Amino acid sequence: MSLKLYGRDPLKILEDVFNDKVSPFFSSMITPSFKVDISEDDKAIYVSADMPGIVKEDVKVSMEDDVLCISAERKQEEEEKKKGYHRIERTWGSMSRSFTVGDNVDSENIDAAYDNGVLKITLPKKEPEPKKGKEIEVK
Repeated sequence: MSLKLYGRDPLKILEDVFNDKVSPFFSSMITPSFKVDISEDDKAIYVSADMPGIVKEDVKVSMEDDVLCISAERKQEEEEKKKGYHRIERTWGSMSRSFTVGDNVDSENIDAAYDNGVLKITLPKKEPEPKKGKEIEVK
């Protein structure tokens, strides 16, 4: 026999509240990430990623098919045992983001530069290759 409260299951209500309100909060604390801006014009797609506290050597950019992948690692700093911490909000660990950019990107000429905690990627556009298709006989 299941308990119903005004026609609703109270456990389902709690599960919905957790999934909608609490889970995104905890996942943002557990999974370190970085914010990006993506824009484009006729010539290129531009990606700017904020990556404070990460050194250039720990940033990786790759392109496979039409997916751009940015990954980085922020190292954990040694805690000073003498300090009495009241709050620790800065995250550490591996993080990555992937973006489908389309098949009209010239992957041979992508440019990435990292300066002062900001990664800027320029993905030049090219004419998309025509899709090859074939007619299928209907029987």
